[in-house]
Amino acid sequence: MAENTVILDGTGVKRALTRIAHEVLEKNKGVEGLVLVGIRTGGVHLAQELGARLSEIEGVDVPVGAVDITMYRDDIKGHHEHLPVGKTELPFSVEGKKVVLVDDVLFTGRTIRAAMDAIFDQGRPACLQLAVLVDRGHRDLPIRADFVGRNVPTSRSENIMVAFDADNKPTEVILQK
Repeated sequence: MAENTVILDGTGVKRALTRIAHEVLEKNKGVEGLVLVGIRTGGVHLAQELGARLSEIEGVDVPVGAVDITMYRDDIKGHHEHLPVGKTELPFSVEGKKVVLVDDVLFTGRTIRAAMDAIFDQGRPACLQLAVLVDRGHRDLPIRADFVGRNVPTSRSENIMVAFDADNKPTEVILQK
């Protein structure tokens, strides 16, 4: 029987996203040339929330896009005909932009590596930064987030899940043991 522990409630998620927004602004000295790219699916919803917070703070809309990494994954050799492929939607060029890649949970780093490949296939950004709601450790690749909502050390057998409501707003982060 799985045991669930709420590690961030709705208020905690909002605080973490607001803090990340301020850190993004500080590191990038504002929103000039900044774009957000969420990794399908949870990262897209978080990128939209982060974009809304940046707009509230700066009074300027920050472009938000989505990247699907299905065909960039390193674990699908020979299986890709069975995987549903989502849509990469970048209504802007990444060329020369400060790209903040957004995901819900950072674990082995393989998803991030795949997303980086997908982004670089679209152009060459000035820089690529990573924002995650939860960093749970256990990297297989040398990838580190620039902006982290919460560090949650886990065992490999545990799981972290970000729950979203019907409007795709994050409601809580759950540790499943």
